[in-house]
Amino acid sequence: MGHVHWARDLARELLERPLPRRWAHSQGVAEQARSLRGVLGAHADLVEASAWLHDIGYSPDLATTGFHPLDGARYLREVQKADEALVSLVAYHSCAVVEAEERGLLAPLKDEFDAPPDDLLDALTYSDMTTGPDGTHLPVERRLSEILERYAPEDLVHRSITRSSPLLTVSVRAVERRLAEAG
Repeated sequence: MGHVHWARDLARELLERPLPRRWAHSQGVAEQARSLRGVLGAHADLVEASAWLHDIGYSPDLATTGFHPLDGARYLREVQKADEALVSLVAYHSCAVVEAEERGLLAPLKDEFDAPPDDLLDALTYSDMTTGPDGTHLPVERRLSEILERYAPEDLVHRSITRSSPLLTVSVRAVERRLAEAG
């Protein structure tokens, strides 16, 4: 649990004041990750810690490329000396490879970070894609619509979400099935 407290405190430090809405979202994502403890077993703390940290790359103190998964993962590895499993979850969360391709940053992402296990990445994606920008929980379809509404169709985020929506939905459904099977 120490890992989780460290992650929460670091995310708070980086997001609460400069990006209060992003901080609210991160709190909600962590809450969703905590709800998965019964299906994550020994990996529950890792996924919750990654939920706290998944958006730290938006922090004005860290944003260098403008691609928050890469900026956050680099900071965690280089400055915080974080565990590679945690770093890879942040780097690849929520179909980051699609947006990385749109930004011309796929090679650096893949060269610098190994992809995490699919089941853990699905759990983080579920947590992120069922949490709105204010931290409220909502269905994946509503979350995807909400993101698309914020960006013009020609924006690379809009294009990335449009391309990755089927994959994001599959990840969420996989976790929902695991939750249903666990009872």
